[in-house]
Amino acid sequence: MKTIETHRAPANFGYWIVVLVGILTVLFSSSSMAQPVKTMDPDKARVVEHWTPERIAAAIPRDLAIDSRGLGYMKFPDGRLEPYGHSVAAQAGAHQNAPTPFGKPGGTTDSTPPSITGMIPGSGVTIGNTQKFSALITDPSGVSSVSFKVWPDNGTAQSFSATHTSGDEWAITLTGFSSGDWNWQVTAKDGARKGGNTGSSSVVSFIVDTGSGVGTVDTVTNAVWSDGGVVQNAAGRIYFEMPGNKRRTSWVGYVCSGTVATEGISGRSIIITAAHCVYDDANKAFARNVMFIPNQAGSGTKTDLNCSNDLLGCWMPSVGVVDINWTTRTFPDNIAWDYAYYVVPDSAAHQGAPASPDALDLAAGSMVVNFTTISVNDGSAGATSPDFTHALGYSYNADPNFMYCAEDMTTTGSVNWWLPSCGLSGGASGGPWVQKMDLKTGDGPIISVNSWGYTSSPGMAGPKLVDTSAECVFQGAQLESLTPESSLDGDAGYIETCPYPYL
Repeated sequence: MKTIETHRAPANFGYWIVVLVGILTVLFSSSSMAQPVKTMDPDKARVVEHWTPERIAAAIPRDLAIDSRGLGYMKFPDGRLEPYGHSVAAQAGAHQNAPTPFGKPGGTTDSTPPSITGMIPGSGVTIGNTQKFSALITDPSGVSSVSFKVWPDNGTAQSFSATHTSGDEWAITLTGFSSGDWNWQVTAKDGARKGGNTGSSSVVSFIVDTGSGVGTVDTVTNAVWSDGGVVQNAAGRIYFEMPGNKRRTSWVGYVCSGTVATEGISGRSIIITAAHCVYDDANKAFARNVMFIPNQAGSGTKTDLNCSNDLLGCWMPSVGVVDINWTTRTFPDNIAWDYAYYVVPDSAAHQGAPASPDALDLAAGSMVVNFTTISVNDGSAGATSPDFTHALGYSYNADPNFMYCAEDMTTTGSVNWWLPSCGLSGGASGGPWVQKMDLKTGDGPIISVNSWGYTSSPGMAGPKLVDTSAECVFQGAQLESLTPESSLDGDAGYIETCPYPYL
């Protein structure tokens, strides 16, 4: 009889089955059936790597201003005014401090009184019975106290202690004015050693008309946006570089603001901003190393290199789009065309916040741009009037806060809207103007962007998007290729020549 031999399985057979299953699981999870790993375009990854903490710290607002002669200047955070597109020095009396570090000085004696700018109400402004008085006060040694002196013509002056609100603003709301001609002056003291330095502004004259309804407490000059909503998600900070000379041998880091616009085109998202944040009209070049951080305020941390600690992460646009009239002229001769767009591909352009979609407009939301009729100088005052407008942006000196001003909109010259009391500071350029703002949703149509101010008085100008080439340029942003003919530094963009003349 043949004996049949039976083989017994080893006692640790179950262990090897578990190991085998584990190996198969690992192999399966790494197969083509697994979730794809998000990758960045190499050129976009290079932009992220470019913005080291040192470069971000060195970036300054691209803040343009015009003096009473109509000459343009770049306005620096320390108040310096540098000629823009010409070589004429700023007017005497304008803040022209020598370059100094933006932090507190070390090992030096501070003998300079505080800088006082942005006084609201400005010269010749008419207010009502109640008015918020404010000024922007800066000093390397810090500001210890600020007082406002107010008096009617041929009357007795009264002094009031101002309160530090946010950023560089000191303010107080006063009431009980009588109609007539009035004056006010600001005195500020810094925190330097040996008692500090005290300085006073020039006297500013204004008018009180208690029956006009103007100067209502609804006016906001510069405050932290606390209503959240669509605009906080869609608006963000833009980092970029522009050439320091026409040969493009040196580049300077700047910061502006922008907002994701509703575009109705798949495969791309569009950011509306100011043209001076997209194309250098003095050196004739597009920006390079552009990075957009939507809702940067929501992170609760100051701007840094880590896109992962921002709620929505960072996006890298591919191209900028501007009107030809911005490029062939130089500020301020081109202020009518200070609107432009950045275009961001829907894939491979995003870093950080992996839970959010890679398409910018899906992750951050978007806002409609209004190219049709809007309200201006409607004859009524306050937040309920049709022309009451919000302007928002990321002010450099309030990082990471998202700031805003709000008041009745008027005009300055023939080509710009104007918010006469707006005190938004550098870095807000390109941020949205919204009319009307729904405070429940933080949403509304964009009617302009922060453009420029005057060198010696408050207020913010915005380009008109109605009856201009703004919509034509927007259509270019919707249709142009995301890969320009030349990818050289300063050439990543499109200059739109619209089919009929504007303005």
